Amino acid sequence: MLTTDIIIKLLAPKPRVIITIHRGPDGDAIGSGLGWMHILANAGIHATVIAPDAYPNFLKWMPGNEHIIVYESERDKAEKAIGEAELIFCLDFNSPARMGNLAEAITSANKPMVVVDHHQQPDDFAQGYYIDEQASSTAEMIYRLTEMLNWEMHINHQAAMCLYTGIVTDTGSFRYVSVSPQVLRIAASLMEKGIDHTRIYREVFDSNTLDQLKLKGFALAEKLNVIHEAGTAYIALTEKELKRFNFQKGDTEGLVNYALSIKGVGVAAFFSESEGKVKISLRSKADYDVNELARKHFNGGGHVNAAGGMRIDTMKNTINSFKEIVMEEAEKIKASI
Repeated sequence: MLTTDIIIKLLAPKPRVIITIHRGPDGDAIGSGLGWMHILANAGIHATVIAPDAYPNFLKWMPGNEHIIVYESERDKAEKAIGEAELIFCLDFNSPARMGNLAEAITSANKPMVVVDHHQQPDDFAQGYYIDEQASSTAEMIYRLTEMLNWEMHINHQAAMCLYTGIVTDTGSFRYVSVSPQVLRIAASLMEKGIDHTRIYREVFDSNTLDQLKLKGFALAEKLNVIHEAGTAYIALTEKELKRFNFQKGDTEGLVNYALSIKGVGVAAFFSESEGKVKISLRSKADYDVNELARKHFNGGGHVNAAGGMRIDTMKNTINSFKEIVMEEAEKIKASI
């Protein structure tokens, strides 16, 4: 789905722009948001990034991070910026619900909106759409959109650092099935901007705290479970267990991938508990669709091989429900391994 002409028309008068991203921002959300902010600035367009809530420290090194407004802690500042804006870009999500508490402020602003995203089944809520479910990341799509606008000269060193980070994090360091020759060419082009790609890896993947490593060790040694009959593995951490290791946002990043890496496992889940809610991260191999599973059972969604959701329930009930679901799906899961 591509409405380039609409995007060009909306950007032509150089409007004041708000860039919104999804709650619980990841590397692609922050990277594409800041990357697009830098590109717009270089094109003479003022843009402000608003994040619904806080995000991990390992993403706060990116150029321009200090300008991000976090809605949950800076509501007045965010709403003032929204009121002054003339155009809103929604990056890395395709449903207003993914903005959490920010959704009401954005949707009630009555400003034209453009969605740039690579997730499945977008809602109908914007004037312009650039959707590609086969794209590796929204950061990749921002690069391609820049090419369509003939704005390649506006991708400076700062923008390149941010976009490269978005691509690296959403491709699992270029190892997921979504990686294409085009993605690698884009990465090479960003490197030609003189970025320090080793710093990006160091900041994102090699900046663990001692508590974070101890939490991962505890999760793998004590909380990893395998349902052999269903080719499924899961890790579940209660709120009490997270507090024991002084949990900070981002500390459990990648845990679900350890569960998926087990030989004979085709589906993996990670459950984390907070304030009466259980957040679920799902991963799968081959063609087993965890996006469908998340949408149907856990009020979520995502991609075929990576999705997430949430339950307002106890951890015990959520895990029991998950076990029942994967046992019913056992034949399909095992066929995908």
